[in-house]
Amino acid sequence: MREKILKNLAQNGRLSTEDLAAMLESTAEDVKNAIKEMEDEGIICGYPALINWDKTGDERVTAVIEVKTAPERGRGFDKIAARIYQFDEVKSVYLMSGNFDFTVIIDGSSMKEVAKFVTQKLAPMESVTSCATYFVLKKYKEHGIPLEKPSDIDERQLITP
Repeated sequence: MREKILKNLAQNGRLSTEDLAAMLESTAEDVKNAIKEMEDEGIICGYPALINWDKTGDERVTAVIEVKTAPERGRGFDKIAARIYQFDEVKSVYLMSGNFDFTVIIDGSSMKEVAKFVTQKLAPMESVTSCATYFVLKKYKEHGIPLEKPSDIDERQLITP
């Protein structure tokens, strides 16, 4: 039952315990208890809303930053990740395989604000050896959910001779 609860909440965090119970052919009390257990265990960490900021008047810039580090002996990557995700600007931090160590995703009000974060907070960290910043130009799908309806997407007409 826990896996089914998680899958349903991942698609729609606003489902009530009553709706989940009906979908899972269970009781609301059982679902409520299972959710509470998963919250206590750190399996369910929150219920954020997915917002298409492009449709609001709020100008936002999203940046994806590749970060290379020199981890300290005995401390590993977890300590560095914890220091990075403490910054308010940071939305996500992922440990990566490949040519760099972390992917850091941040939101800012302008490219200048993002640059200021990278140059004044992230790059000067003693374990950070380099950063490469990429700006998101447009978001189409996030957390498995399309941000635009197919009818909103500009379909170019095919011109044939």
